[in-house]
Amino acid sequence: MIWVIGDVDGKKYKEPFSKGIMSRSLNVADIGTERAHQIASNIEADLIENNITEISSGDLADVVLNHLENIDSDIAKKYSNWRSLRISKKPLIILIGGASGVGTSSMAFELANRLRLKNIISTDMIREVMRKIISKDLSPVIHKSSFDAYESIRTPSIRIDSVIEGFISHVDVVNVGIEAIIERSVKEGISTIIEGVHIVPGFIRSDLMENNNIIMFTLTVDDEDSHKQRFYARCRQPWVKRSLERYMDNFSTIRKTQKFLVEQAKIHDARIINNVDINETIDIMINDILERFGGLHDVEQES
Repeated sequence: MIWVIGDVDGKKYKEPFSKGIMSRSLNVADIGTERAHQIASNIEADLIENNITEISSGDLADVVLNHLENIDSDIAKKYSNWRSLRISKKPLIILIGGASGVGTSSMAFELANRLRLKNIISTDMIREVMRKIISKDLSPVIHKSSFDAYESIRTPSIRIDSVIEGFISHVDVVNVGIEAIIERSVKEGISTIIEGVHIVPGFIRSDLMENNNIIMFTLTVDDEDSHKQRFYARCRQPWVKRSLERYMDNFSTIRKTQKFLVEQAKIHDARIINNVDINETIDIMINDILERFGGLHDVEQES
C-alpha cells in the first residue's frame, strides 16, 4: 500500500494512492482515458519498485511531472498548469454564455467533469429566483424568456432593435444575481461555473472581470440548420417540458440575440467558440483555462 500525505490548513492527512484519481487528473491534459490509466499504473509500479510506501502530494506531483516530461513536454506543461489551478489560493470562476440552444449547460457539465469542479449554476435558475422576488408588474421582462422579453417593453426605444432592447433589459435584471454569485465565490474561495444566455460580455461589472481568475466564453452555433437541430434534440428528451414549437416560432429572435452576443464578445475580447463538436469545444476551453492559470500561478509565486 502506498500512502499519499496531504496538508489542509496545516493539518496532515493521508489517503491511499489511487490510479483512478490520478488517471482523472492526467486526463485533464487531454491524453485519453486508456493512456492516462497506463501512465498512472507505470507511476505506481515505479513507486513500488523504489520501496516507497509514503509520499507527500507535492512530491507525487513532481514524480508525475518528471514522468510526463519524458513522454511529451506539451502534456507535462498542461499537467503543471492544472496543478497550479488545483493549488491556487484563488477560486476558478468560469462564465459560459450563448444564445438559447447552443449548448451552454451541456458544456458546463462536461467542463466541470473534466476539471473536477462541483459547483454549476444556471442563469435560468437565477432568473427563476428573481421572478419570485420581483413582481410581474414591477419588471414584466423578467417574467418572459430572453428571446421574447421585447414583448413586455412598455415604451420601446426607436434607437435600438426591440428584440435586442428586450434582451438587454432581461439580462440587466438577471445580471444582479450573477454578480452576487461571482462576489460570493471570490469571497468564499469557491470555484464555480455559471452558464446561460444571460452571460453577456460587457454587462458584468469591470471590477469583477478584472480578476484574472475569472474567464468568460461565448458559445455559438454558426450554422442555422445545426442550431435548429439542437432544439429538436433537446425537446425530444422525455424530461424536457419546453415546447419545440415555441422555439421554432422565436428562432429568428434567438438568432438575433446570438448576433448581439457575438458582437459584444468581439468588443470586449471574450473567447468565441463555434460549438460544433463537443470534445473540440471542451479542449479549447480547458487549454484557455490552463494557460490562464499557469500564468496566474507564476504571478502568485513572484509576489
